[in-house]
Amino acid sequence: MFRPKDCLTYLNNDLIPRGYLAFSADSANFRNLFFRMKPSFRSLFTLPLVAFALLTVAPVQAKTDAEQVAISVGRLLEEGHYTHQPLNDEVSKKFLKTYLELLDFSHLFFTQQDVDMLTAKYSTSLDDDVLLGNLKPAYEIYELYTKRVDNRVAKIKEIVAQPVDFKQDASIELSRQKASWPKDDAEADAVWRGRIASELLQEHLSEHPIEPGPKLITRRYERLARTVHEQDKDEQVKLFLDALSQAYDPHSEYLSKADLKNFSINMGLSLVGIGAMLRSEDGYAKIESLVAGGPAQTDGRLKVGDRITAVAQGPSGFNDVRDMRLDKVVEQIRGKKGTHVRLLVIPADSPDPSKRKTVDLVRDEIKLKDQEARADIIIKKDENGEPVKLGWITLPSFYADMDKHQKSTTKDVLALLKRLKKENIAGLIVDLRRNGGGSLEEAIALTGLFLKSGPIVQTKGSNGNIVVSSDPDPGIAYAGPMIVLTSRQSASASEIFAAALQDYGRALIVGDKSTFGKGTVQTILEIGRFTSLLGSRSQEDGALKLTIQKFYRVAGGSTQLHGVASDIVLPTLSDLPEFGEGALKNCLPYDEVPKARYTKWGEGRGLFVDELKRRSEARVQANPEFRYVMEDMERLRKRLDENRISLNEDVRKSELSEDKLRKETRSKERLARHVEDMQMIRLTLDNVDKPNLTPILFPGKLAANKKPSSEAASDSDSETTTNDDGTKEPTIDPERDETLNILSDLVDLNKGPTTASTRTTPPPN
Repeated sequence: MFRPKDCLTYLNNDLIPRGYLAFSADSANFRNLFFRMKPSFRSLFTLPLVAFALLTVAPVQAKTDAEQVAISVGRLLEEGHYTHQPLNDEVSKKFLKTYLELLDFSHLFFTQQDVDMLTAKYSTSLDDDVLLGNLKPAYEIYELYTKRVDNRVAKIKEIVAQPVDFKQDASIELSRQKASWPKDDAEADAVWRGRIASELLQEHLSEHPIEPGPKLITRRYERLARTVHEQDKDEQVKLFLDALSQAYDPHSEYLSKADLKNFSINMGLSLVGIGAMLRSEDGYAKIESLVAGGPAQTDGRLKVGDRITAVAQGPSGFNDVRDMRLDKVVEQIRGKKGTHVRLLVIPADSPDPSKRKTVDLVRDEIKLKDQEARADIIIKKDENGEPVKLGWITLPSFYADMDKHQKSTTKDVLALLKRLKKENIAGLIVDLRRNGGGSLEEAIALTGLFLKSGPIVQTKGSNGNIVVSSDPDPGIAYAGPMIVLTSRQSASASEIFAAALQDYGRALIVGDKSTFGKGTVQTILEIGRFTSLLGSRSQEDGALKLTIQKFYRVAGGSTQLHGVASDIVLPTLSDLPEFGEGALKNCLPYDEVPKARYTKWGEGRGLFVDELKRRSEARVQANPEFRYVMEDMERLRKRLDENRISLNEDVRKSELSEDKLRKETRSKERLARHVEDMQMIRLTLDNVDKPNLTPILFPGKLAANKKPSSEAASDSDSETTTNDDGTKEPTIDPERDETLNILSDLVDLNKGPTTASTRTTPPPN
């Protein structure tokens, strides 16, 4: 009999069953015995060894590679995921729903009858199937999806061949992600008639037609059908296990062999391309993020949320990529260094998907150097007209050179800070608006540059143990007035940095209402290490990206879901809940842990939050650029809430004309306004030690048809942007300008006497 009290021995400081060697020739028997143990006993095993012991498969077993991978993924999720959620009927239901939505994102191909049938058959059995290595459900569901796509494409060809009434008084849903599946074929037919009519009208109104609408749409859906049929069983399993992983949380993921290769390329930061991270949504390749220093981010025309509808190589004609596999779209965008690629894009903030813009980019190699920290010294005039120097550090990511130990965010920022202090800056802004995270160690060390000592972040693992990570260096690199500028794109390590400085009362947080809200930690486990006792630990079996920990602030709250709320909120078009963690399915909840012991910042005269907020709100209300932003936000919010688009040509043309007129009017108003010119000195790691730095004029606006000097335009992605005609002009960034105003106020308030009405932080003891 297998008795718990007899089965354990210590080996290399880890727990491992004593009977393991005896059972290794028949690991299925061992696995069954192990999982008959009580969960409390199983939890004694540490993740690496329990995975090795439980998932080892003897060569004599009859399981295929794919079946054994499925078992491995299921067991690793059960035993290693942060939630320790058993793979049971509850997970099985979420698993099925996630798989159906990965196949049919917009709820268009399956009907509710299909979903009900699949739910009755599989909703409480998929957990058992995975743990037994039974992949038959994955193949059967995919086969049904293939039939539904084939039937639908045949009907689409019939619809496209018929005349379409562009004068009808009707509308359709813009996004069907949250819609119900059509109840039956008749309702599905009605939904598709509206959808195809919208796509035909979209091509009819496009200023950049690729080919006649009916021909384009026929070709598009034929390609979709081919793509569905081209998915072999390995790719179907990848999708199936993706759905299982995402049923636990949105950041856990099964990575196939090809995914692992791409992951390694991205981590190495040596990919030749445009520097954009894409994801598939409703048939489009959608911009998820832009790599700092990459061609797309430097150019300035591509934005997060833009959808790529066609790709062209150099001067060649556009190739429609709607409903094309994402990896095939990526293949078209990637290419040799120095070559041109043109993208036909639907802007994220466009009220009408027929509105397109063409973005011509030169492919380049994206390396770590492109993501290095840099700084600016901005010379403004204070209330008395006297020049004041303000420091601005742009931090694209929290990077570290793990191999050579020569490059790190903290080391680079420290070098920039030393020069900024030498230049006698009166205050500092750290810009994290596009910083999606990176190295946890660097986030902790960087935070320590601005604090004396104390805890920076708390981390809780699946066992409930809380680890407090503290500032490793008691020194302070900069002690003056400080602002951290954030956005919805600021995530993970960025949120740790911002949260710690906010909890200590060290810095003012300015930006969107809150940051992204990713407060979880993932690790990569190669499945090949666990599926074969005598295997070579190859990447053939892929890997599992697994959520294993959560982050917590020193004040006790998690950064998960809630993110870091700004002390002063500035209007931006990116400040929408749809762009945050809460918009992701199956995201982990917010919770709290006990507050860590720390001492609030006691230097300076405080942050004056109420007074600074009052002054900023007055400026924002009077600023025409912020008025434009708020108007656009209101229109975008209304469009997202209504989630409808007209099928009437005249209505759509009227909306497009209004949009065009609004932009032309704003351009004229900008030319007529007086905007303060500022001087700026750019600091990079290449020139940070040079004795003489030459200021350049940063023009607030340009005269009509006048281009900025090449010196001012060539070296900055944040000060200039490229128009559709290829010309450059200063980027309009009211958020940047107002943050500089807030910092000027903070510097001024720290100089003068403090009154009880304005002081929001206790004076130093």
